[in-house]
Amino acid sequence: MKKGVLLVNLGSPDSTNPKDVKKYLDEFLMDPRVIDVPFWFRSFLVRGIILNTRPKKSGEAYQKIWWDEGSPLIVLSERLQKKIQEKTTVPVALAMRYGSMTLKKGLQELVDQGVDEILTIPLYPQFAMATTETIDVKVEELKNEFFPQLQITSLPAFYNKPEYIEVLSKSISEKIENLDYEHLLFSYHGVPERHIRKSDITKSHCKIDGSCCITDSPAHEFCYRHQCLKTTDLVAKKLNLQPGTYSTSFQSRLGFDPWLKPPTDRTVERMGLEGIKKIAIVTPAFVSDCLETLEEIAMEGQEIFHEAGGKEFTVIPCLNDRDDWAEVVTGWIDRWRIVDVKTAIA
Repeated sequence: MKKGVLLVNLGSPDSTNPKDVKKYLDEFLMDPRVIDVPFWFRSFLVRGIILNTRPKKSGEAYQKIWWDEGSPLIVLSERLQKKIQEKTTVPVALAMRYGSMTLKKGLQELVDQGVDEILTIPLYPQFAMATTETIDVKVEELKNEFFPQLQITSLPAFYNKPEYIEVLSKSISEKIENLDYEHLLFSYHGVPERHIRKSDITKSHCKIDGSCCITDSPAHEFCYRHQCLKTTDLVAKKLNLQPGTYSTSFQSRLGFDPWLKPPTDRTVERMGLEGIKKIAIVTPAFVSDCLETLEEIAMEGQEIFHEAGGKEFTVIPCLNDRDDWAEVVTGWIDRWRIVDVKTAIA
């Protein structure tokens, strides 16, 4: 069998025009694994309320971070794909879960090269319903409908893999080694607490009570909160961070349901109000800089910190197309090519 790889990231509007943003947000927010409520209510919420106001505001936010080449997330993902392709003989394609760079196009690109066995690599370190799971489900749907001949495997979450922790830690160290900062904040994308419970394969372990995430359980294989906390812990140990000098928070709340805590915006504000003058922030739920990292964190977060009395707000870039990150992904691909996916990142 001829093997191929499909890298998958979130996606982006085709432009900052509100019409393109609206089309993108409709696909994204109508995904039942993003807003997991009954269709009628999701449709009312998204198409009856959100899409009547948010596209213009989101378009303005995209304008602040848009590059001449296009969406930063798309451009950075393409650069990463190119570097990986140069390092391996396995065909490597790129697709997005939402937007015009569809999963179907990505799969077709590999099929056109004679590929009949594909490894999908969701570019998310931690597993979540709204990221990895929705990619896996959509790929399976497309396989059944259009590509029944394909054999498809998905790379498991790599939040705790030594080579990933190594390159993430190095990227942080390079930014802060000569930085006089007081606190390092690990900010992860937020999800509703119900997503954590829905992903609990034991149906009883995840209580989000402060202890379940540090108590061994099969549930951790699909527990986003546990995996975020574990990433922070492993990086802190790698960098020899002292207790009290770092913490974890969750950004991008939507709606009024309980979301993972503490929220990043309030955490940043609290630090400023408490007299902390210099903080650094890293966003390990993403491997590519995007609207959330470049606008929500780097711009809005900095503004909140300064208004609360803070002085220096340092944002650590995502891994993006770093050479060492491309080497890590290439290593997983080449080991999968020879053996299997579980061995590849064991």
